[in-house]
Amino acid sequence: MKIGYVRVSTPDQNPNLQHDALTEAGCEKILVDRVSGTVTQRPGLEKIKELLREGDTLVIWRLDRLGRSLRDLIEWVGYLEQRGVGLQSLHEMIDTRTPTGKLTFHLFGALAEFERNLIQERTQAGLAAARARGRVGGRPVALDPEQRELAVQLYLEKKTTVKNICQTMGISKPTLYRYVREAQGTGSGTDNAPDSDN
Repeated sequence: MKIGYVRVSTPDQNPNLQHDALTEAGCEKILVDRVSGTVTQRPGLEKIKELLREGDTLVIWRLDRLGRSLRDLIEWVGYLEQRGVGLQSLHEMIDTRTPTGKLTFHLFGALAEFERNLIQERTQAGLAAARARGRVGGRPVALDPEQRELAVQLYLEKKTTVKNICQTMGISKPTLYRYVREAQGTGSGTDNAPDSDN
């Protein structure tokens, strides 16, 4: 059985174009979500997971109707493959039930892996270059006790802004607020500022 999935980003968008294309493609059931692609929870997709059986095909108008990213799409195809379900995208003319369709998605997966490796290599190269210049990557080193005391004193005196204190000491606002809470003995159970932002 072919089950169609339609997604429109806003409630006022018309799903008829997608719906008609899926009907023409032979879908016996069509579910619609009216949510943005960035929303993780989609009732229509959850219902489709319940409906799909081995040998079925999930039909979509375009790939971006199903997944928020390439990785998301690849995860979906993996999920469908494990359950013996095919994926057909009408716009891209991809059908994972065919050898060509499977190859296309394997290429997508290889490209995604290649992109992740490139990002990792660039990050490592950047950290190595920073170390060579005497800088260490990662989180900034915490202030020593005297510096912490100075930061708290500047904050409590209210003679300079929080932004200036943070820039001068090389710390973030949450870090400054944590130092103030610790100095005042109020603990670190919340990220709220102990006072106004100055």
